This record gives sequence, C-alpha cells and structure tokens, in this order.
Amino acid sequence: MSLDQPSRRALVTGLVGTLGVGGAYYLTRSVGTGHDLSPSFHSSDETSNLGVELQGKPIMGASDAPLEIYYWTDFQCPFCEQFERETLPDLVRKYVEPGELRIVFISLPYFGADSMTAAVAGKCVWDQVRDADPSAYWDWHAAIFEEQGEKNSGWAAADNLVEYTRSVDGIDADSLKSCLDDRRSALEDEIDADNEQARSFGIRGTPTFAVFDPDSESFGTLVGAQPIERFDEAIERIRDA
Repeated sequence: MSLDQPSRRALVTGLVGTLGVGGAYYLTRSVGTGHDLSPSFHSSDETSNLGVELQGKPIMGASDAPLEIYYWTDFQCPFCEQFERETLPDLVRKYVEPGELRIVFISLPYFGADSMTAAVAGKCVWDQVRDADPSAYWDWHAAIFEEQGEKNSGWAAADNLVEYTRSVDGIDADSLKSCLDDRRSALEDEIDADNEQARSFGIRGTPTFAVFDPDSESFGTLVGAQPIERFDEAIERIRDA
C-alpha cells in the first residue's frame, strides 16, 4: 500500500484534524522528574515499510518493536526541545522500554544554514558511534539541545558544535571536526533527500511525528510538541486501525 492510496491519506488527515497542532522540549541525560533515562539505540541498513531509508538514522528502542514513530526534528527548533523534555520521557517509559515502540530520528533542517550544520554534525556523530556504542549518541544529542540558543544566532555553527562535543564522553570532537570539513557535501545530499521525502509525506515543519504500524500499514501524524495523552490516543488509534 503506498502513501498515495486514499485509505492511508484519510487516516493521516483524520489524525491531524482530531489531534490538532501543538505549540510546543527533551529527554535529557537527567530529566526534571528525578529519573535518569538511558534509552537504547540501534542502527539499521534497511528500508522501512514506510519507505524510509534507515541507514544513517539513529533509532531508539528495540529493532523488533511492533510500532514505529518517525520523528522529524531540528536542533534549532524550540518546540522539538520542548517535546523532548516534556513528552519524550513518558514515551520512553510507557512504550519504548517495554519494547512496544521504536523511534526513528530524522533531521529536517527547517530553520536555515545552522540547522543544516547541526543536522550534518548529527550524522557525523551517529556514524562515529553507531557500530561500537550507539547509545552514546543520546548524550551528544541531549548536550546539543541543552546549548540551544536563538535561531540562527550562531550557537549551532560548526566550531561551536565541536566545542560542545568536547564535554561529551564517548564522542571524539576532533573526528567530528574532520567529518564536518571532509564529508559535509555528501551528508547534505543525504539530508536533502530525506527532506524531499518528508515533503512528499506532506511534512512542512518540526517537530512532526508519524505513528506507523508496519504490519497493517496504518499511519497517522501529529504536529508540534504534543503532550503524552495525544501520543496515547494516536498509538491506540493506529493499533485499532
């Protein structure tokens, strides 16, 4: 079943209409609830049933989880930061840790050149750790969001990203700098391809989420930093579709 078929398009439209658009944060290394969460990550070289190329994308949770969330995000997006602080910890506890859900992180550099630089840096770091220690990616991801400043103020420029990385255990900041210098063009092409696919799904901004059941191919979206209750509703709706 393709995304163009009416049944899936109707489901997407229905979910957006029912769940609404939220306005705006993040699962940090130590969240305000007092619970330290260390989500597991894995890599994949497959193409998902949704048609997303998984190679080069961090995936949180079990590889055999029956449900998937595709999460389009931008390190400069304040609503992405809000989602990851306020809602993602609950998603991890309720669905990811029990093995019911995995989350695919997809960079969508919506806010300009610094967003693209941060997206390229994310790919560099993931490539660095994906085979040896994929969960180390999370410490870096959280550290970058903790540094978030005003959009396009320079906080996410390459030199600053390298400096932030020096404080993250398990990530080689010099390797990140070399990757940004040597591989940027190729990685931007990969990100541009992901962005083109996102547009084909009707995705125009961040954060956007697609909840997907690979077996039934039921599919629905949420937009904005929605509370956990909206994800509960979306997941239940997809399970019952």
